[in-house]
Amino acid sequence: MARAIWTGSVSFGLVNIPVGLFSATQEHQVHFHQFEKGTSSRIRNKRVNEDSGDEVDYDDIVKGAEVGDDEYVMLTQEELESVEPGTSRTIDISDFVEAAEIDPIFYQKSYFLAPTDETAKKAYALLVGAMDKAERVGVATFVMRGKQYLAAIRPKDGVLVLETMYFADEVRDPKKELDNLPGRASSRGKDLKMAVDLIETLTTSWNPKNYRDTYTERVEKLIDAKKKDRVVVTQPDREESEEKVVDLLAALQASVDTSKKHRAGNTQDVAPVRTRKRGPEDVDLDDLPKKQLVELAKELEIEGRSKMSAADLRKAITKAKSDRGGRRRRAS
Repeated sequence: MARAIWTGSVSFGLVNIPVGLFSATQEHQVHFHQFEKGTSSRIRNKRVNEDSGDEVDYDDIVKGAEVGDDEYVMLTQEELESVEPGTSRTIDISDFVEAAEIDPIFYQKSYFLAPTDETAKKAYALLVGAMDKAERVGVATFVMRGKQYLAAIRPKDGVLVLETMYFADEVRDPKKELDNLPGRASSRGKDLKMAVDLIETLTTSWNPKNYRDTYTERVEKLIDAKKKDRVVVTQPDREESEEKVVDLLAALQASVDTSKKHRAGNTQDVAPVRTRKRGPEDVDLDDLPKKQLVELAKELEIEGRSKMSAADLRKAITKAKSDRGGRRRRAS
C-alpha cells in the first residue's frame, strides 16, 4: 500500500477536505555504483575541507550564498527555517481555469490526492464530480518540505490529480535564450502542404502503452548478460544512402511515402539484444585482478604464467589473443 508523502486538506470555498498526497509516477532508472578500475573496491564520496583536506562532520556544515567573487554570506539552518514558507497544511484552490489555457511547459510532477478517512469521501467525490462536469482545472498553492508550490488540480477517472507547476518567473523566455530561431513559416507553398500531409499521416490516437523505454530495457539485458558471463552482440548502424536527399520537398515526399505503413509508438523496428558466450577475447584485462588473469592465461595455454606479474600476464594474454585471431583469419 502506498504511503502519503504529505497530508493536509484541500480548501474548496468554505469546504476543507482532508487528503493525502501520493506519487503518481515512477521513473525508469538503473542504479550504478562506482568502483576503482580493475578492482571490486567501491568509491565513496566524503565531505572534506578543501584547504585542510580533513573530513567534516555533517553537523559542522553551514550553507553559504555567494554575493560576489569569492564572497559569501553564511546562513545557519535556524536562520533559513525562520524565513521558510508557513507550515500551512492546506492546498488552497483560489481559481478555476480551462485546462487548455495552461501551457504544458509549466507542469513539473504529478501526484494523486486521496481522502484520508471515511468522513472525507463524500466531499472528495463532490469536488471530483463538480470539476469533471464544469471541465475546469483548479489552481492552488501549498507548502511541502519547506517550499511553496503552485499547483493545478484536475479530475481523472474519479481521482484528483495534482500537478506541481513552475511559477511564471521560473520559465525562460525562448526569444531571450535562443539566438538562432527562424522567422515565422510561410502559410503557403507546396512544402508546407506536404509537411501537413506528413503530420496527418502520422496522426493517431494517444495510447501511452504504445511507447516503451527501450534504452533501459537494453541496459537491463546487458547487465543480465554480463551476470551470466555472456557478451552483447551489437548490430552495425544502418549505412547511409550514398545519394543524400538535399531537397526539402523531396525529403517530405519520401517521408509521406514511407509513412503509409506507419504504426503508432516507438517499439517497432527496435533491434533485439543478442548475446553469446563470453570468450577470452571479450575480457577487458584492466578490470581483472591477478588471480583471474592467471586463470585466463591457463585457458590460453600460456607457459610460465604462475611466475608472471599482473602486468606481464596482461601483455602475454594480449599477444596470445592476437596470435589466435591471426590463425583464425588465415584458416578462413
